[in-house]
Amino acid sequence: MQHYYIGRQPIFDARQSVIGYELLYRRQDQAHAKIIDGDQATSQIFINSFLEMGLDKVVGKHQAFINVTRNFITNTDLLPPPSAQLVLEILEDIKIDDAVIAAVLRLKRMGYIIALDDFIYHPDLKPLVSMANIIKLDVQALNHVELEEHVSILSEYPVKLLAEKIETPEMFDRCLELDFDYYQGYFLCKPRVLSGRRLPANRVNAMRMMAELQNPEIDIKELEALISQDPTMSYKLMRYINSAAFTLSKKVDSIHHAIVYLGGKEIKRWATLIALTGIDDKPDELITTSLIRSKMCELLSEDHPQLNKDSAFIVGLFSTLDAMMDQPLPELLGTLPLSPEITRALLDRQGPYAVILNSVIAYERGEWDKLECAALSREAITEIYLRSLSWSNTIMQEIKADAPH
Repeated sequence: MQHYYIGRQPIFDARQSVIGYELLYRRQDQAHAKIIDGDQATSQIFINSFLEMGLDKVVGKHQAFINVTRNFITNTDLLPPPSAQLVLEILEDIKIDDAVIAAVLRLKRMGYIIALDDFIYHPDLKPLVSMANIIKLDVQALNHVELEEHVSILSEYPVKLLAEKIETPEMFDRCLELDFDYYQGYFLCKPRVLSGRRLPANRVNAMRMMAELQNPEIDIKELEALISQDPTMSYKLMRYINSAAFTLSKKVDSIHHAIVYLGGKEIKRWATLIALTGIDDKPDELITTSLIRSKMCELLSEDHPQLNKDSAFIVGLFSTLDAMMDQPLPELLGTLPLSPEITRALLDRQGPYAVILNSVIAYERGEWDKLECAALSREAITEIYLRSLSWSNTIMQEIKADAPH
């Protein structure tokens, strides 16, 4: 049986809305990482995303950016049919000659969307630039002056510019100033802290609610009163519990009934999730990342009898709390009554819960050599990721639905 990984990295527009995902493929043997050639990697990405999983499950309605080698560029029989979702990324290490230029022109005329990856401008590349739809600039490989020069030169062409490998909020702001069209990198997982800035009211309320929900001393009556005093949370909680996700035989018509039916722990989990997703000035992709991480951590914890699945869920959910709140994580966690094990996993990345979280983040980023869940097969981890992705999509559809005014 063939094993594989597939990962995705979001690509955003200037308003931090997702426009697509770059699909990633790596392979790891049991004892060591095995390097495969680019043709095999590209082939496996197409097979895994189009045939095995289905592109709709991997990227939804967004675009899929896939690296292609010289052989795929010059042999259209190897490619799926052109579509508005498929973006072919021409790798930077491909030798550009007359055959490649002619092949790209043929792809362009067939309707494929063309992107140039890790692009460094040279006059000899003008024919490719004139045919490209998207050009990706590696902001780590260019200094400020070079980046400005590239933007100036490429602005003369009808192409979209994508800034990739953005690692810091400062670099993101810099690229915004240069008016890039698209943005890619890990900056969303990092806090954007503004000195002296107070938390907006919706974030203060979310933190207050989460602090009370995480209090291990809260009893059933207090939990019911806490949720009932927030009409939006009550509505969303009831709406989700009565959705197809729970397949209840009888409608739940009160918070008390929901607590009796699901139990206090389960209600606290969903209320915490609703409080966090109620922050409405953050991109949905950040919330989706939190949801996928929480579910993956929960599912991975099932292979560790000493771990509590609810704690694993919270570790994943709160792993992006600093980015959600624009505050340092130590300050935020200091206001929440979390167990030492959860705090240690989130702050120090140590302990058994950190092993799970680190593996989830490694999978998310395509850093397969850093996966620490050695007991699970590659196929099992991929299945857990897909289950978590499907679950997060369901949650976003239900919880992000507008409450009645």
